[in-house]
Amino acid sequence: MMRIKALPDVPRWAVLAAHAVPLVTLPSGLWRLALVAGLPVMEDAGWKTMGVGVSLYVVSLSVVSELLAFLTLGLVRPWGEVFPRWMPFLGGRRVNPAAATGAALAGVAGLCAIVAWGVYASYAELGPATPSTPAQDAVLVVCYTPLLAWPVLLAAVAVAYHRRRRDGGKGPAGGGTRQYGAGRPSASSWV
Repeated sequence: MMRIKALPDVPRWAVLAAHAVPLVTLPSGLWRLALVAGLPVMEDAGWKTMGVGVSLYVVSLSVVSELLAFLTLGLVRPWGEVFPRWMPFLGGRRVNPAAATGAALAGVAGLCAIVAWGVYASYAELGPATPSTPAQDAVLVVCYTPLLAWPVLLAAVAVAYHRRRRDGGKGPAGGGTRQYGAGRPSASSWV
């Protein structure tokens, strides 16, 4: 059985949800990269002759969205409790649970706004008309539909993180407190 590394008191469902977030963002990023590469994901001639600036923007959008998705793992891994030592000014310090939860929930709100705008724009037929074949439409839907799970998964993991950190690290039996940020973490705890 495959073992996924996480903190010992994180529920298994939260670990799986956190690891699913980068996977649900991957298909849309690959679709955008295929678009930039000139693969036939759309028939519109304007996309085939993309300028360098637009190409960089589309590639950057894919990279940034994947990096933001990977931040969800911090809610279940040790670096979500203590900043890694290599970070300037923050390395080795405890992560403020309210700030981490607030940032995650702000991300959820932003993702919900993007989804709402995307749904509205598609029904209102805003933006350029991009003729495509039924196969190209199907590939687009298959690649972008998993993104609908991103805000839901992030919200669930953020709430689990908040509940776990709010309790001060107490175990399920209400025993003694566990201080993940106390002292300096060993080098192997970041792997």
